Amino acid sequence: MIQIIAVLCSLSSPAECHEQTVTTSDFGDISMTSCLMGAPQLAEWMKEHPGQRLAGWKCVIGTPSKGI
Repeated sequence: MIQIIAVLCSLSSPAECHEQTVTTSDFGDISMTSCLMGAPQLAEWMKEHPGQRLAGWKCVIGTPSKGI
């Protein structure tokens, strides 16, 4: 399983940032290459969350973490 974990910052409070799992390969066609290049799933997710700024992302292989 591949997870896309985004680092998101609030537009109203730019210093407030957090990590959030955007999607996993269970829910879409995600390869490690597409994840590293900025998967379309990440762009789609950002359209649905306009109050946040994408500060970065990482691709993680493995089971989703409950702490994120």
